[in-house]
Amino acid sequence: MLCIDQLSVDFPVQGGSIRPVDHICLEVSENRRHVIVGETGSGKSVLLATILGLAGGRVQGSIRWNDRELVGLGAREFARLRGSEIAYIPQGNASGMNPLIRNGHQIGEPLIVHRGVTRRMAFRQAVETMRRLDFLRPEHWAQHYPHNLSGGMKQRALVAMGTIAGSRLLLADEPTKGLDEARRAEVEALFCGLEGTTLLCVSHDLRFTRRIAHSASVMYAGQLLETCSCEALFQEPLHPYSQMLIASMPENGFHFPEGFAPPHRDYARLGCRFADRCPHAGPRCGDPPPVVQLSERQVQCWRYADRT
Repeated sequence: MLCIDQLSVDFPVQGGSIRPVDHICLEVSENRRHVIVGETGSGKSVLLATILGLAGGRVQGSIRWNDRELVGLGAREFARLRGSEIAYIPQGNASGMNPLIRNGHQIGEPLIVHRGVTRRMAFRQAVETMRRLDFLRPEHWAQHYPHNLSGGMKQRALVAMGTIAGSRLLLADEPTKGLDEARRAEVEALFCGLEGTTLLCVSHDLRFTRRIAHSASVMYAGQLLETCSCEALFQEPLHPYSQMLIASMPENGFHFPEGFAPPHRDYARLGCRFADRCPHAGPRCGDPPPVVQLSERQVQCWRYADRT
């Protein structure tokens, strides 16, 4: 299980600091798929980088993966975890592969680094992993280079690279970005078919989220505003921002939220960070809203403070 508790990340800037990730609490159960949705700049990618130990800045709080604390873990220990237990698919599938190395050798490299197998054996295992991920003629594509692959094939190659050494936690940053409808469908089928893997994904793509996630969170201005089952989020969103996101989907009328998220430097002085865009904002919203537990969901909003 991945358990994140009161996680914050501060970066120094001229005249002070900014906190793009602010007191995040989240649990993702083993072999489940959780997607975090939200606008650009909300802190989603910084959160993934922090789990990997790559965010920089000052990290506070706790990240536990299978009862092992990751905050404060040394660089050498993190290097052992990346690729062997925790895998990462970066945003933009073209940037995740070396254009000068054949696909099979790239996919098999984690076996050489983490498992000590020979280069030849790693290549053979890469071919088998590609076959398992529905590559037709995997021997053929393993001998080629990344530029020969379609967008969906590159995404599958990155998943193969991330899971070949037995990684049980897969972090994915905008895995459908820039893909057409057919390629997105390939990625959806790929993620839904993963076995023995816990997935934490961040995305702008609400349709993708609805199709693959067991549970979901809505992130805004560094905070998780709502966390619940995927079904509950799309059928009955509670937070006003969640409601606006769902209303922006084409089948719901394309009603986009007006306004903009506050700049990072203003986070600390705001109460509710969504108040300037919220149709329900009131006097209490000048203070930071509480995180309210409602049955099996959490929502951070003053509208639900009296329901506990």
